[in-house]
Amino acid sequence: MKLVTCNMKLATIRKMIKLKINNTEIEVEDGTSVMKAAQSMGIDIPNMCWNDELEHFTSCMLCMVKNSGTGRLLPSCSVKAVEGMQILTEDEEVVESRKTALELLLSEHVGDCEAPCQVACPAHMDIPKMNRLIAAGKLDEALEVVKHDIALPAILGRICPAPCEGACHRKTVDEPVSICLLKRIVGDDGVEPNLSGIEKTGKKVAVIGAGPAGLAAAYYLQLKGIQVTLFDKNEKAGGLLRTAINDEILPKEVLDREIAAILKTGVLFEGGKAISAEKYAEIKSGYDAVVLATGALAENAEVFGLKANPKGIEADKSTYQTSDEKVFAIGNVLRSSRLAVRSVGQGKEVAHSVLQFLNKQKVLGEPRLFNSRFGRLVANEYAEYLKESIDTKRTLPKSGVQSGFTRDEAVAEAKRCLHCDCRAIDDCKLREYSTYYQADQKRFNTGARRSITKQVSHGSVVYEPQKCIKCGICVRLTEKYTERFGFTYIGRGFDVVVGVPFEEALEKGLTGTAVKVAKSCPTGAISLKE
Repeated sequence: MKLVTCNMKLATIRKMIKLKINNTEIEVEDGTSVMKAAQSMGIDIPNMCWNDELEHFTSCMLCMVKNSGTGRLLPSCSVKAVEGMQILTEDEEVVESRKTALELLLSEHVGDCEAPCQVACPAHMDIPKMNRLIAAGKLDEALEVVKHDIALPAILGRICPAPCEGACHRKTVDEPVSICLLKRIVGDDGVEPNLSGIEKTGKKVAVIGAGPAGLAAAYYLQLKGIQVTLFDKNEKAGGLLRTAINDEILPKEVLDREIAAILKTGVLFEGGKAISAEKYAEIKSGYDAVVLATGALAENAEVFGLKANPKGIEADKSTYQTSDEKVFAIGNVLRSSRLAVRSVGQGKEVAHSVLQFLNKQKVLGEPRLFNSRFGRLVANEYAEYLKESIDTKRTLPKSGVQSGFTRDEAVAEAKRCLHCDCRAIDDCKLREYSTYYQADQKRFNTGARRSITKQVSHGSVVYEPQKCIKCGICVRLTEKYTERFGFTYIGRGFDVVVGVPFEEALEKGLTGTAVKVAKSCPTGAISLKE
């Protein structure tokens, strides 16, 4: 009896095997997938169709690795580790294979990561998120979203020519959303976010010029824990915002209020300081970095001793770093422009570059992620997008544009937003990997794109089939959790789609698994409602 028990215990002991991954030996149980083996070493192999709850289902072909012994590429999610195997998870051939796999997936993926209005905004503000918060009556939260990218919302809400509205998808349907007036009421009525508790880095930066570019740079650098001193030749900050714009368009109390909010973060202001060559040399020696935002360069180029051309100082277009690595230049000092929002956007962007320089990192500027885009809406898509909007014309302030929106008017106008951005924009594997591998969305495009549809009847989730990459996770999850209908593959070959069988409604397909399925979707095709 004891011998039988011993044999039973031995039978349950799994055989262990040894293999090498990236030239490091590892021991795993026989039958372990290469992906699991790599994960046990802390190596993250890209994947789209993998889910820890489910059996493997080779679909996306993104998890390819190389068996260096045979030279063959293998899908790591389904291939089992064997004794003596030698695996490389990254080399030129593997990278190219993954990039190609991504580009094939992108060729059928129809959806915008960022809404066209956000792409068109020179400051890259998250306009759809602002709109949704305003529509919910949450102006304080909306202000926090706006000030993440735009330091002077009340000012720009009065003077910006609104390139974002020109790109708005709603413009194709009827009229664009009044984005600038919405930004204005957020700046006027929203309560400033609490910015206490910012950890100091011990670094000091001088910003020369207190116009829109300099003010924005000072604000975002201060928020990164850097002590900023803002210098200007005038006694008061504001630059051309103070001297070149009529008070009826931009009241001084609005200007002063937003400047005060920037200084309240701890930015030091030294006005009435003409910057001579001697003063500039003193500033350079006393600070860890310098940001030039002096406006048009004119005859003062020799003061800074930087490489310049007839238009202005020369600087890297992505990082704003000049010929002196310690000095950065933004705004009209680069070239003359009347677009204040561009200067404000550069002020935000240069803060990333300066922080990278101070941390002795490679200066790359503000990170830019891959952005899927599908172009203009077509007529048969209007109704699909209006499912998440209201079918009303553009709201006009009853007291006139100069007076701006009331809160009720702002809520009504914000509800016109079509929600064209992706709900999974911050948690999308397809976007993350496409950024890393620098995928080209158009490489395998062969014809007209598919028309976009939206299924919004479910109480918890939205399903946008054209974003689906057919990874099968939703199919397998609904099967595992025994949904009555669930999801399945419908059709054959290239025409196959994922949906609820028998043309049943979305709410019948996802009765108990909606949240789990949405959180497991790698692309945002199935996503949670706000």
